[in-house]
Amino acid sequence: MEPGDDLFEGIVMCEQRYRGEGYEEGFSEGNHVGETEGKQYGAIYGARTGSELGCYLGFASTWKHLLSPSSEDKESKKIKSLDSLIKMIRSFSCDDPTNDKLQDEICRIRGKVKQ
Repeated sequence: MEPGDDLFEGIVMCEQRYRGEGYEEGFSEGNHVGETEGKQYGAIYGARTGSELGCYLGFASTWKHLLSPSSEDKESKKIKSLDSLIKMIRSFSCDDPTNDKLQDEICRIRGKVKQ
């Protein structure tokens, strides 16, 4: 008998072989499920963020039209603040979801809304 033709080698090594096959199947299934869940979460979070920014833009645009440009310093400060908020929202980069500064930009916009 040759060393590679050992009858018991298949039996002894079957546990290791099945463990390896199970790991590979579980890994590929986990990747698929994780990617699917990630896409769903991203779509939900993106829609929520878009809705929030749209609400802020509508709020700022409405108040800008309601405030008449007058010579009062108080009114001009409000209009400048609203213009700044509108500019921040319109310059918000939503094309690159891997951008590390998205959360910082959203926090700045929320801060400006509170102002």
